[in-house]
Amino acid sequence: MPLPAFLSPTLRVLRNFYFLTATGFVVWMVVFDANDVSKQYDMYRKWRELRAEKAYYEANIETVKSDRAELLSSPALLEKFAREKYLMKRPGEDVFVLVPPPAEQ
Repeated sequence: MPLPAFLSPTLRVLRNFYFLTATGFVVWMVVFDANDVSKQYDMYRKWRELRAEKAYYEANIETVKSDRAELLSSPALLEKFAREKYLMKRPGEDVFVLVPPPAEQ
């Protein structure tokens, strides 16, 4: 049974060596390569997460710098910070930590 006339040019293109080679190359790069599409997407997602973390840390650098300058300027503030943040105490002192009860929902 002969093929219809409109299929003949299509089949000729599909059997072309260069078309088959290019199609094979594209399939290899998209599916089988070490840097395939899924790997590229995962790396892009990780890159976005790292950029968000970088922005967060850069925003907090100024706060930390101001806290550090404040603490190093006054021994009284340094002692207050150490007592509140790290629960440090002088010898012979007792420290009581009051924890609020969890809020019921």
